[in-house]
Amino acid sequence: MKVKFSVVLAAVAILTIGGNAFAQDEPLPWSKLSEAQQQVLAPYAEDWESLGPERQARLAEGARRFAEMSDADRQAAQQRFQAWRNLSSDQRALIRDRYQQFQSLSPEERARIRNNYKRFRDLSPERRQQLRDRFRQMTPEQRDRVRDRLRSRQQQHKPADRRQ
Repeated sequence: MKVKFSVVLAAVAILTIGGNAFAQDEPLPWSKLSEAQQQVLAPYAEDWESLGPERQARLAEGARRFAEMSDADRQAAQQRFQAWRNLSSDQRALIRDRYQQFQSLSPEERARIRNNYKRFRDLSPERRQQLRDRFRQMTPEQRDRVRDRLRSRQQQHKPADRRQ
């Protein structure tokens, strides 16, 4: 049971990473949390009052979202958090940096990246591995040229640029 609670708590923490900042000046009293939120956040109960208002708000929102998830979504969140916990601190820092870089991109650029990721994910596992292997064998200059060519190709296929 203790392990399950730590996994649930971990999932709540992961849900709050990269979420909207909850600007809050006033502390959130434990008594104002729903029963479901209190259950998920039980490991924080003793220290709740010592947490900053923003952290309380982020944790409360994560607990609310976690409580509303289906069992399958909860299990998936727990698996993602376990994978996160298995990363080294350097790997986590790199992921946080890349997330910040992604967030600083224009909405169009983020949409382009998401679309390319979806297209890659929809390929067969064998084809994805072929592309990974080919990319790893390239020099940095070759990789840059491929990226530039893909960006150019993507710009040519934007719906706004198509002629009817």
